[in-house]
Amino acid sequence: MAEEVGLDLEELRQLQNIAKRTRVLNLISSEICNLEKLRESASASNVKPELEPVPAPVSSSVKPVSPALNYVTLGTFSWDQDNEKVKVYISLEGVDENKVEAEFKPMSLDVKIHDVQGKNYRCAIPKLHKEIVPEKCKVLVKPKRIVITMFKSSRGNWMDIHYKEDKIKPSLEKEKDPMAGIMDLMKNMYEGGDEEMKKTIAKAWTDARSGKAGDSLKGL
Repeated sequence: MAEEVGLDLEELRQLQNIAKRTRVLNLISSEICNLEKLRESASASNVKPELEPVPAPVSSSVKPVSPALNYVTLGTFSWDQDNEKVKVYISLEGVDENKVEAEFKPMSLDVKIHDVQGKNYRCAIPKLHKEIVPEKCKVLVKPKRIVITMFKSSRGNWMDIHYKEDKIKPSLEKEKDPMAGIMDLMKNMYEGGDEEMKKTIAKAWTDARSGKAGDSLKGL
């Protein structure tokens, strides 16, 4: 079919060269266009479509997400200290030192122990009493226990291994100024009292500063 269409096109082009009238030229040109489209479609049907290459499977480097591990909390342990370091003792047998993960931060401790008779254990202190030096801390596995050694950032004695606010300082500040509460009370009474009260408080205030507060306050 493609060959026949080619011969028709060749003859039409010869006629196009000798034709002079506009209408005839338009008819020939239109037919040439139709035959060219027909030849192209015929040629396309004879060409076998190329199969796209199937890409080879690429091995993924993404590891499957492992399920979250369950841990038994080691809430009971003993500890000891000197001026430079703190030691935590955990009683646990059958621990493989290669399956112990320790994370030390300036104010926290997190030790995970995996696969001990089918269980995982964890000892964590989210906020220590004072700062430690993480890069110097270490974990030592012994046959019947684990020893965690933490080096203090500053020498001294810890009152507890867990963080606790120092409640001694505020009480000391109050002891430094025992008259502060009395002076505040006198000020409030002065601002809300009458003229006689103000005179009495003013005298008591003056006497308090000169060390005669006890006698002056009797009138109040």
